[in-house]
Amino acid sequence: MTVSDQTLSTAGTEVADGIVLTDVAASKVRSLLEQEGRTDLQLRVAVQPGGCSGLRYQLFFDERALDGDIVKKFGGVGVVVDRMSAPYLTGAVIDFTDTIEKQGFTIDNPNAQNSCACGDSFH
Repeated sequence: MTVSDQTLSTAGTEVADGIVLTDVAASKVRSLLEQEGRTDLQLRVAVQPGGCSGLRYQLFFDERALDGDIVKKFGGVGVVVDRMSAPYLTGAVIDFTDTIEKQGFTIDNPNAQNSCACGDSFH
């Protein structure tokens, strides 16, 4: 497992190994972890086969450490990406939106050539 606290902060985001977690998203993750009362969990971001376009994002809290994981800190929140998902997530911006129309985490991924109409998967 690779662990690093080294990040570059620019314009309200922190950048590490090509993945960006906005301050708003880090704050939401921190808030959810506090609600759960779990300080041992990290946010795992993964890409898995599935959906209409072939690949689907998965975001979930995880306490596991897998061989080859990339672990970074964003605003005090641990974000874990497995070695198979990392190439698909290079340059991806993870944000949190809370509006009347939409609430939830969003991923703006420059590696996604196409996405399905529902926005749940990409190719």
